[in-house]
Order: sequence, then structure tokens, then C-alpha cells
Amino acid sequence: MPNRLNREFRKSDPGKVFVTDITYLPIASGENVYLSCVKDVATREIVAYKLSTDLRMDLVFQTIKKLEEHLQGNRHPQTTIHSDQGFYYTHPGYQRLVDNP
Repeated sequence: MPNRLNREFRKSDPGKVFVTDITYLPIASGENVYLSCVKDVATREIVAYKLSTDLRMDLVFQTIKKLEEHLQGNRHPQTTIHSDQGFYYTHPGYQRLVDNP
């Protein structure tokens, strides 16, 4: 995948450029929970998130579904969702989901 954002994280058009990642959060039991979130680069607002006790593909699928709910069908025609290109974000199912809302 090409690096379209090129580390230029200052954008002025809300809803055009998003960044996403998964964070591991240790809890008191010694286990981890996983927070998947999407942030609007222009507003710096977390616009979608999902918390889970496991790292299945559904975690990122549900996060993108929440992003689509947030956008209410008003997706910018040049929307970019930037990620670290890890397993979840290069998975064909994820690619289909973000390419075809």
C-alpha cells in the first residue's frame, strides 16, 4: 500500500483523513483488553472505538462500522484511513470493508 499520508498529520478538512490503531491495555487480572480506535486527524477527535477481550478481525470490522455510523453516510470522496499496515489492516476483508462502505 502506498503511504498517501506521508506523516503529514496536520489536515484541515474534518472527516477526510483518519488514523487507526489497536492499543493493548493491561487490566488488574493481568490480562489485556484491546482498544481499537479511529481518530479524525483534523479535529483530533476519537470518532469510533471498540473495546474487546480478544484480537479477532471482528474488532477492526466493528470499529469501521462505528466510523460509518458516525459519518452517517457522509463520507468524504477522498477519505483516507491511515494505519500501521499490520496484519489487521492489510487483511483482505478489512481492505474490502474500507474500500466499499
